Amino acid sequence: MYDLPSEDPEEPGLPDEFHDFQPQLLRETCQPPNYSRQEMFIATNLNVYYDSRHYLWHKRPDWFLVLGVTPAQQQQDLRWSYVVWQESRAPFLVVELLSPGTEAEDLGQTLRSANKPPTKWQAYEQYMRIPYYVVFDRYENQLRVFQLMPTQYQEAELSEPKFWIPELELGLGVWLGKYQETEGLWLRWYDGAGNWIETSKEHAQQEHQRAEQERQRAEQERQRAEQESQRAERLAEKLRTLGINPDDL
Repeated sequence: MYDLPSEDPEEPGLPDEFHDFQPQLLRETCQPPNYSRQEMFIATNLNVYYDSRHYLWHKRPDWFLVLGVTPAQQQQDLRWSYVVWQESRAPFLVVELLSPGTEAEDLGQTLRSANKPPTKWQAYEQYMRIPYYVVFDRYENQLRVFQLMPTQYQEAELSEPKFWIPELELGLGVWLGKYQETEGLWLRWYDGAGNWIETSKEHAQQEHQRAEQERQRAEQERQRAEQESQRAERLAEKLRTLGINPDDL
């Protein structure tokens, strides 16, 4: 892992800000009820080395999820890359964010050149045999999901831009909203009830809103009790003016 770093001079930097923000949202909202954080490894733009016979062959997914692999507990143990034969587990799901320059390769429309490593599609489908391959095109608002069935990818038919993954008890869908102060179409996870999984910021905002609502409810209850006390006191005073002791009632 430490001998096969993620840097690649032929792939300098990130394509754009979207390729920075979108993976963050996927990571934040990937909260399957049947897997803890200690049972999942999530990475963004990290080289995946997948063939021990050709140890320099690698792909660099925009986002991927591995189940049953523990993330680093100490900073010095953070992975420099992901080496499939070392980890003994291939990714369970890969997400590629479509760019005009990578569309053909992302969708398996390029052929392998002689004496060259496999294409991205071939690496995912034939070498790593990744169960789910997701491609999101934000320009066309198109979500495409390819599932390994059993040895080749078949595209799922989507009636809406959402796809349920039973193994995770979560679904992936296209959400219109604001993330990182930017309004637009985003790919994010949703639960079995169809609710979008909250980010930590959204959760904090919801908690703050609930706390404020509770404070307002308590204040309204206090005011109601005070008004009731004042009403009772006025009634008692009126009874006294009529020569009636309210305490005797």
